Amino acid sequence: MMRRLAAILATDVAGYSRLMAADEEATLRTLDAYCRTISDLVSEHVGRIFGSAGDSVIAEFSSPVQAVRAAVAIQRALARHNADLPSDRKMELRIGINLDDVMVDNDNLFGDGVNVAARLQGVADPGGICISGVVRDQIEGKLNFPLTPIGQRSLKNISRPVSVYSVDWRLQHPAATGVLAGELALPDKPSIAVLPFSNMSSDSEQEYFAEGITEDIITALSHHRWFFVIARNSSFAYKGRTVDVKQTARELGVRYVLEGSVRRAGQRVRISSQLIEAETGNHLWAERFDRDLADIFAIQDEITQSVVGAIEPEMLLMEGKRACRKSIGNLDAFDCCMRAMWHFSQLAPEHHEQAIALLRQAIKVDPNLAQAHMMLARTLVGRIMYGWSSDLTNDASEAHTAAARSVAIDDRDPYCHYALCWTSLVMRMHAQALSEAQRSIDLNPNFALGFFVLGVVRIHIGHFREALDALRRFLRLNPNDPQARAFLSYVALAHYHQENYEEAAHFCELAVSARRPYIGLRTLVASLGQLGRVEEARHLLNELISRQPIDPQQLFDITTPYLDEKYREHLADGLLRAGVTNLRQ
Repeated sequence: MMRRLAAILATDVAGYSRLMAADEEATLRTLDAYCRTISDLVSEHVGRIFGSAGDSVIAEFSSPVQAVRAAVAIQRALARHNADLPSDRKMELRIGINLDDVMVDNDNLFGDGVNVAARLQGVADPGGICISGVVRDQIEGKLNFPLTPIGQRSLKNISRPVSVYSVDWRLQHPAATGVLAGELALPDKPSIAVLPFSNMSSDSEQEYFAEGITEDIITALSHHRWFFVIARNSSFAYKGRTVDVKQTARELGVRYVLEGSVRRAGQRVRISSQLIEAETGNHLWAERFDRDLADIFAIQDEITQSVVGAIEPEMLLMEGKRACRKSIGNLDAFDCCMRAMWHFSQLAPEHHEQAIALLRQAIKVDPNLAQAHMMLARTLVGRIMYGWSSDLTNDASEAHTAAARSVAIDDRDPYCHYALCWTSLVMRMHAQALSEAQRSIDLNPNFALGFFVLGVVRIHIGHFREALDALRRFLRLNPNDPQARAFLSYVALAHYHQENYEEAAHFCELAVSARRPYIGLRTLVASLGQLGRVEEARHLLNELISRQPIDPQQLFDITTPYLDEKYREHLADGLLRAGVTNLRQ
């Protein structure tokens, strides 16, 4: 009999029999979805599932550090999913982890090491993680999760007492800082901001190329679950500015800053980059890459791997398990897509028109470019939500088709699921919208936009408190986004539906102080109406009406995709009180 040392992770659903007795089909659907998440996270952490029966899963890891990280990632992901389920349908896991010498029989493992892990999960509270003392000794100094000693436990059919510890995996409350002011505490994991790479080429047209390089590095780094990566829009707020690295790190609440430059000449490209520890100003790593343009994706991967290695070498174990990039294979289509993304970010109707034309051109050149379909869906939805669309029905339908196509091409891209979430919500497919939002975060736990759209979906299905949690997490990951004030429109809307009208008006005023988003303006008028501040609302009515198309009712209906009609009526009631008379309730 072969033997080897292994870290064993065992899971079991708390109250599974009760859940099955209440609703067998719903329980099995939830279990299937959760098992998919567990399988993905075990694989991501270089583990292997070797046993499953009913509601239990058993996996092995070569590293106890990876086993505990996987357990924490599983509990955090399932807690996020449970937040959207009724209390009597929440499915909570108990997890036990042990490290021991085990016997190997083909793909199966046997022995006390496996049995102890299975018994430890029985000691854990629902939603909890219990580890043995030997696991605790191995992870000490390597992980920052607080451990609580439970003491020596006699476990069923185990001949010796086992020292047991509970792992505190819960995230800190996502304080709404940054755009809302306040100091940003450093996260409990390596935190980094990638500043926009400077365009050193003489051709100003290559500006979008430098932006694309930066964004791809941010995306690749974000796939590392144990990094805290500042979102693209917050980093890009520093574009074109001379920055003090220490001050920038304080403003964004990070420990590390990556900066660099891009010089493109013909078919050659030179990329220089450096990683700086903000507190000391020390350069931890610097490199210059001279490559043919055809190797651009390899360059991005090389930079990403180097940064990962400089911050935490152990993360390279996971790097080999994840394909961060897919070869697009057609640079012309890629160029069109990158240019369109730049136009999209300008947030003006004429720029959205140019972005849509470029994206349709990209799709014509390369129909299998997932990014082009995804960006087309995002741009069309943006045109709807900003009140710029002249054909709401066609834009919604085309957006949903494009988003679905992007997911069909690349099911592992969180941006594609983000786009499909938005279009599903506009089409009033609430269950799919919620599933796509959660899936985008499952794929990338640093995906700020995933938390944003999760908050938006929760508002429209009536989960307002849970929506605020997701929106605060978004703001922490994206604290300095130039569009952040516009995003506060949805923070305001969540408060409005909890009848916190003063808070709603406050956040709306922040939201409309710069770009005057239609959703924020509308929620502000409704909030003032509910507060009886009709004179203040009257000053905004002309602007609100001027932003509406010929059929304001259709715009109102498509931009209020509530699951329960009473919430749309609640919003319409506030508008009526403020003097809006062209909407029916």
